[in-house]
Amino acid sequence: MTNKKEELRSKVLVALDQLRPFLHADGGDMELIDITDDAIVQVRLLGSCSDCSMSQMTIKGGLEEALKMAAPELKGVVAV
Repeated sequence: MTNKKEELRSKVLVALDQLRPFLHADGGDMELIDITDDAIVQVRLLGSCSDCSMSQMTIKGGLEEALKMAAPELKGVVAV
C-alpha cells in the first residue's frame, strides 16, 4: 500500500471512530471494507444499521459529508 493510500485510510478510520458513538446509540456500527483506487470508501453497516430504512440517508447525509471533510480527496461512500 502506498503512503498516500495509507494516509487516506488513517484519515478515514479517525473520522469513522468519531461517528461510531452516534451509530452505537442506535444499536449499530460500521466497518471500513476498502478504499477503491478511484477514492470511493466502502463500508459495511452492522447491527441495527444493516437493515435500517434510514441507512442510505445516514451514509449520504452524515458519513459521506464527515469523511469528505476529513479527506476532501474522497469521491463518495457506499455500503457493501
